[in-house]
Amino acid sequence: MTLAARRILIIGGGFSGMAAAIALRRHGAEVDLVEIDPGWRSYGAGISLGGATLRAFDQLGVLDAFLAAGAASDGVQLRLPHGAVIAELPTPRLARADVPGGGAILRPVLARILAEATRASGAQVHLGCSTQTMQQDADGVDVTFTDGRTARYDLVIGADGLYSRTREQLLPDAPKPAYSGQAVWRAVLPRPPEITTITMWMGGAVKPGVNPVDREHLYLFLTEHRPHNERVDPLSFAPTLRALLEPFPDPVLQGLRARIDDGAQIVYRPLEGLLVHGDWYRGRVVLIGDTVHATTPHMASGACIGIEDALVLADELARHAQLPAALAAFQARRWERCRMVVENSGRLGRIEMEGGSKDEHARITRETLAALAQPI
Repeated sequence: MTLAARRILIIGGGFSGMAAAIALRRHGAEVDLVEIDPGWRSYGAGISLGGATLRAFDQLGVLDAFLAAGAASDGVQLRLPHGAVIAELPTPRLARADVPGGGAILRPVLARILAEATRASGAQVHLGCSTQTMQQDADGVDVTFTDGRTARYDLVIGADGLYSRTREQLLPDAPKPAYSGQAVWRAVLPRPPEITTITMWMGGAVKPGVNPVDREHLYLFLTEHRPHNERVDPLSFAPTLRALLEPFPDPVLQGLRARIDDGAQIVYRPLEGLLVHGDWYRGRVVLIGDTVHATTPHMASGACIGIEDALVLADELARHAQLPAALAAFQARRWERCRMVVENSGRLGRIEMEGGSKDEHARITRETLAALAQPI
């Protein structure tokens, strides 16, 4: 098989970088992956995943591992604050006919699944290491690493996230991450038997939801309007989250609220976004994932579009003999889909903060889900 680039470096061992390593190894590329964290850790609580993400998992060969360790379910249930069910949204089965249309998993568990698949692929993983300098010419990229090594590559993939050093070096005029005005709270809690699929409560000043992450646990998520991106003292996490849930009298949600104490696993994160316009590559360096299109979680598709980047990039490198043609084709296939997710997710957040049109919110959600269901 002809590859437009055979010796490839991936900077960053997050979901997008690991997916790129797995996909490229399947096409026969020689892959090095560097990750600055020596423990290759993944922080966070749970992550909700739509059918398009499960389809991408199937293409990567990790869907069965996800199904064994996470939770998959059909549909999204919407409730009023006191618990009345007002809607059941369908979630098409995109991965396989026998696999539900959505699901969730603990972030560290998903990271472990992808890390094991990355190593099993034969990619060479270097932890506690990143790039020091990069110099490219017409035929390759010379890289010096922070551990003193040097190497030459046909292609470098920057997958080092929202605060990417690679983006700063490659695209110095690119926008900086911008705070959205919302923050998200997440907590891992025991799963009551009546919660079998993703469930959200509508109509309050904040929007809480829950999603099973395995047979025994769920993760609770709640988006909150915070005009200023200020530090929140971790000692206040539990009482603050309990207070935010107090206006929702549904007994199920109040039962979960009662379990939130100082020992609960709670994660607080300001929501930031980024969309880089124009080409995501220069010469023999290309950027993928949050490095160029970080989205808020309103469509639960940030991991999805980053993993899809990896699959499409590998596909186009295998389809074209020349690297410029492969990178141009990658850009053409990814721009509109990623733009849609970032901008539509941002618009949903603004509607929530401003108390805007529920009809517009529903329309944007439906249209985005329909677009994501289309092949990549």
